[in-house]
Amino acid sequence: MKKSILVLCLFWCSATLFSQDYFPVNDGVKANNNNYTAFTNAKIYVTPSEVIQKGTLLIQNGKVVSAGSSVSIPENTVVVDLSGKSIYPSFIDAYSKFAVEQPKRSPGGGRASQYDAEREGFYWNDHIMPENSAITKYKYDDKAAKELREAGFGVVNSHIQDGIVRGTGVLIALNGEGSDANRILDDRSAQYFSLDKSVLKKQSYPTSLMGALALLRQMYSDADWYSKGNAKTKDRSLEALIENRGLVQIFEAKDKGNALRADKIGDANGVQYVILGGGNEFERIAEIKATNAKYIIPINFPEAYDVSDPYQMSYVSLEDMRFWNQAPTNPKVLAENGVPFSLTTYDLKSMSKFKDNLMKAIEYGLSKTKALEALTTVPAQILGKSSSIGSLKSGSYANFLITSGDIFDKSTTLYENWVQGNKNIVNDMDIKDIRGDYKLTLQGKTFDVAITGEVSKPKVEVKQDTLKLTSKIAYKDNWLTLSFSTDEGDKTYRMIGAVTEDVDNLSGRLLLPDGTESFFSASKTDAFEEKDKEDETAKAPKVMPVTFPNLGYGFASKPKQEDILFKNATVWTSEADGILENTDVLIKNGKIARIGKDLGAGGAKVIDATGKHLTAGIIDEHSHIAALAVNEAGHNSTAEVKMEDVVDPEHMGIYRSLAGGVTSLQLLHGSANPIGGRSAILKLKWGEEADGLIYDNTPKFIKFALGENVKQSNWQSFSRFPQTRMGVEQVFMNYFQRAKEYDDHKKAGKPYRYDEEMEVLAEIINGERFISCHSYVQSEINMMMKVAEKFGFRVNTFTHILEGYKVADKMAEHGVGAGTFSDWWAYKFEVNDAIPYNAAIMQSQGVTVAINSDDREMIRRLNQEAAKTIKYGGMTELEAWKMVTINPAKLLHLDNRVGSIKVGKDADVVLWSGHPMSVYTKAEKTVIEGITYFDLEKDKQQREAIKEERNELVKMMLEEKAGGSKMQGPKQSVKRNFTCESL
Repeated sequence: MKKSILVLCLFWCSATLFSQDYFPVNDGVKANNNNYTAFTNAKIYVTPSEVIQKGTLLIQNGKVVSAGSSVSIPENTVVVDLSGKSIYPSFIDAYSKFAVEQPKRSPGGGRASQYDAEREGFYWNDHIMPENSAITKYKYDDKAAKELREAGFGVVNSHIQDGIVRGTGVLIALNGEGSDANRILDDRSAQYFSLDKSVLKKQSYPTSLMGALALLRQMYSDADWYSKGNAKTKDRSLEALIENRGLVQIFEAKDKGNALRADKIGDANGVQYVILGGGNEFERIAEIKATNAKYIIPINFPEAYDVSDPYQMSYVSLEDMRFWNQAPTNPKVLAENGVPFSLTTYDLKSMSKFKDNLMKAIEYGLSKTKALEALTTVPAQILGKSSSIGSLKSGSYANFLITSGDIFDKSTTLYENWVQGNKNIVNDMDIKDIRGDYKLTLQGKTFDVAITGEVSKPKVEVKQDTLKLTSKIAYKDNWLTLSFSTDEGDKTYRMIGAVTEDVDNLSGRLLLPDGTESFFSASKTDAFEEKDKEDETAKAPKVMPVTFPNLGYGFASKPKQEDILFKNATVWTSEADGILENTDVLIKNGKIARIGKDLGAGGAKVIDATGKHLTAGIIDEHSHIAALAVNEAGHNSTAEVKMEDVVDPEHMGIYRSLAGGVTSLQLLHGSANPIGGRSAILKLKWGEEADGLIYDNTPKFIKFALGENVKQSNWQSFSRFPQTRMGVEQVFMNYFQRAKEYDDHKKAGKPYRYDEEMEVLAEIINGERFISCHSYVQSEINMMMKVAEKFGFRVNTFTHILEGYKVADKMAEHGVGAGTFSDWWAYKFEVNDAIPYNAAIMQSQGVTVAINSDDREMIRRLNQEAAKTIKYGGMTELEAWKMVTINPAKLLHLDNRVGSIKVGKDADVVLWSGHPMSVYTKAEKTVIEGITYFDLEKDKQQREAIKEERNELVKMMLEEKAGGSKMQGPKQSVKRNFTCESL
């Protein structure tokens, strides 16, 4: 029942002091404290940029009344004199799991055989859970709250960190004295997304990064369809997603590349995500800035590696060494580039590391103003709560810190953290400051004692002459305990004493090494300076320059396009002109401008190619390098996924392929399912970000597969259809029939639910997308061609196709090309009949044949693989060379742009030291569109530079260890290399 009562006001005030409405309580007499409290003579940071010297902060009822240099203080106000102290807004953590029950991974782990959702009335995929609400899993945690308050936090934004769509969060004030009714500032603070599946749900799909991205795309499309009233059934997940559209949308990316991927999803659906970063945004800062997103940035900087063992040191990659060195610059780089960001404790192993890493970020160049913004005003803006948290403006919650000085100085003590007007003591404000240099005399010996650190957490160094002694100090409630051992080692002095107002003279009880007692006294000789002396003169940490990409063999700056004239080369045109001796090739504006003899340079860079060979860049029709995933194995058809989503521009396979003369490739989905994902066709532009590698106006391709892999013969079975070769055919028949009906419905102008998978399959039927089909045995090759002919299209390429020689005439009649190995055979049962004459036989029957790699090592020597067709089949040198240049270009529908040296084509060329198919020949320069991405001489220089950089980083890490820093053990960080069968 609500009651109204009259309360006698015992003091004058100029505003209403209490609410007349209250709820009855059962734990004694209650009365609200409506007093004013004024904190005077403090340095007050109202905001990071609005600072008041010797100001007053006036609060009442948990809110800020005013803050300024001349605040009118009402009578009977509680006044706290904070002379010499500072007041800051309490920090805000915008990404937390505080006080919200988190799901635990179910036992067993691994892939699951559950292919359908386990829920009814919700979205078809269990990992989409926008209906989840953190408030339903909320339970205030006093211990964790205390730990956060001691780190300076007053408010945290928490959620259930599980699933791809995670539902809504809860904004919590860390008010130790309050009730949940007051602590909960917002029970629907934001909606959360990630690229990680739920640890509780067992549905198999998605099994990959590209599957997660495809799922999000389809989900947004389905939500739009549902919101227009088109669905016949109720979907609680989509209804929640639609209801949550007006909230802040936060995406857990945890990596610079995933941040860009998430931003694309958002842009395509009219959503501007706030992005949880990964700490490596500095490596691609231009692209990060272009997202126009606000970021939440962890400061979980890596510890130095223990590289004291030379053998184990070799395990640590230069990339990992660099990241250790460069990671602390991430906040500075974001700030310098105008990227708004907040800082979070997310992923810290312990809260104690927060201040250490924050200090390190400042040491590495982050300004204190930007640091404070990142902990106060920016997270408040991100959460849409600038009027109530993040500052000490009138009307804001009275969430503030009282410190001994600059909060970002190592020696500063945090005394109190007030949350919603309630005081939380972190360190006793009345504790005496004993820091400074003292002279201590014991038994005729003189000792120098230097006390530094924080007021309440001092550090001590004791010296006898110049010898540093082992010492310990403890200080609590103005009681000092000090001990140290002398140079004899077995003599330990222990002192304890109460600290009085006279902090210049310390005294107390002394326990001597022989067990007897006496008294000690120490006199201060020098006052402690608020800023550590060593910090005043310390040099800024040395940071290695960022390269593109930021690992070994990266460019200091992105290479520029040049006009180049190659003089007197042997030119392999891969055209009807054949091989031209002593010929010049002029490259201008990224194109092949002229081919002939005695060409004028016209300002172009001249390269003497006498005795050398110039060819078009090698093209690999079938590759799996430069990928972050290769198979989406959750369904038997995954036409909705895109390899373009998982291009890894930092894969060393790109650089090594350039060193082998490769300039273009088709990045194919694996062979886990009959209908795989869409291809990415790349130019190997080392140093560009992922989108910069993808061909502009790229032809549309998709990977299909036949044989043992798709029916899971060589993998643990999960009972996914199909389990036989007959079933594989029925998958194609079923999906193409569905796609035809979908396309007919769409063309008829009838309302339809957009289905990305069906859209892609309809493109195939309509001749707008081409199939590269993994294949081996002749029976399935015939089957695939018949299925295609039934639905009115043709297969573009059979890849592997090791029994192609048996059906070459039928392939030619169908119009399908072949991408094959030169001499692989018998590595599994279905290739027992493979022969090295396969390529030549298919070529003789009129099939366009390319030699491909499907392998990270073979791609580096495709020039030699092409040469094998001369031995096995008697191919001419020129026709053999075409199998790695113009023929794969034809299969990829790129022969009008690349694959040969012809006027007007892209200047993708390779200068070889000798005959391009010789085992002794090296690629000296690999050029793409007039930009040199590999240069053999520069490569030699880089090898030496890498050695020097490693040595310097090792030296820096050894210095860290010598300085007592915590280290991590050496570890080998190697990117996974994918094949067709990788899961």
